[in-house]
Amino acid sequence: MKIGIIGSGDVGRVLGSGFIKEGHEVMLGTRDINKEAVIKWLADNPNSQVGSFADAAIFGELIVLATAGDITQAVIESIGSNNFGNKTVIDATNPISHTKPPVNGVLQYFTSADASLMEQLQSLVPDAKFVKAFNSVGNALMYKPDLPGGKPTMFICGNDDLAKKTVTEILDAFGW
Repeated sequence: MKIGIIGSGDVGRVLGSGFIKEGHEVMLGTRDINKEAVIKWLADNPNSQVGSFADAAIFGELIVLATAGDITQAVIESIGSNNFGNKTVIDATNPISHTKPPVNGVLQYFTSADASLMEQLQSLVPDAKFVKAFNSVGNALMYKPDLPGGKPTMFICGNDDLAKKTVTEILDAFGW
């Protein structure tokens, strides 16, 4: 499958490398194709591609959102909702506020208790099939986690059964 990763930070690069190891074609979408970490990732994954966020969205049969939560809406708007079409979108984002400091060590969110970030993103791209996954673990555990007790459980949510089945198969291959 062709996977378009939107975001070239640690999460995007880790997931992109995992998809490559599982035999998928990957394009990593980034704002800066000359970013040192992106150049290194491309060298480590020579059969992959790097392009703009829009390039990755167009390329992908499946899209992974791996941007900071507070910029994700603007990124989707810059790409254009038409480039998400009828595709499954794995949403690995979190609504962590970068303007509010943690309170007693607890990260603050920019969403309310009544509205999730994924619901907001789904309303921007109603034809896409969003599935929330990978947002509840650190990037070091996203691909082939080796934990005592065997395979861990990854919680997912979404409103499309076929998309959730596809993501569940990916999670199984990734060691979840």
